[in-house]
Amino acid sequence: MTDKTENPTPESEQEQVAATAPAEAEQVAHEEVSAHEDDGEPSLEDFKPTMPGNINPEVLQNIVVNLSIEVGRAQIKIKDLMRLTQGSVVELDRIAGEPLDLLVNSSVVAQGEIVLVNDRYGVRLTRVVPSSERLKLI
Repeated sequence: MTDKTENPTPESEQEQVAATAPAEAEQVAHEEVSAHEDDGEPSLEDFKPTMPGNINPEVLQNIVVNLSIEVGRAQIKIKDLMRLTQGSVVELDRIAGEPLDLLVNSSVVAQGEIVLVNDRYGVRLTRVVPSSERLKLI
């Protein structure tokens, strides 16, 4: 008889685990959500729209994108590439004075010209590509 009190049967252990599992799972889920809030990383809750069709702007503002400026392009053979040395000139497909392309994640979003600001190069935007035109290129 003492075996039953000291060593509960497997059924009673399962009942105890089943009774405590939902409460523990809820606590773990709450800890995971609060951990995401502390490290600044977005959680699944951040992506749920507050109203249909709306996206949380704070999530969008923290997305990293690649921004690049394209002066022009050239296609050359590898043997010509191997011959390039300091002082070599590579002819690009653009005419001098033509606007530069501003690309975000390899998609042209604007055009502009090079400017010098406090001994640093910058780009003055002269044309922003409309979103309807950008969607056609995707």
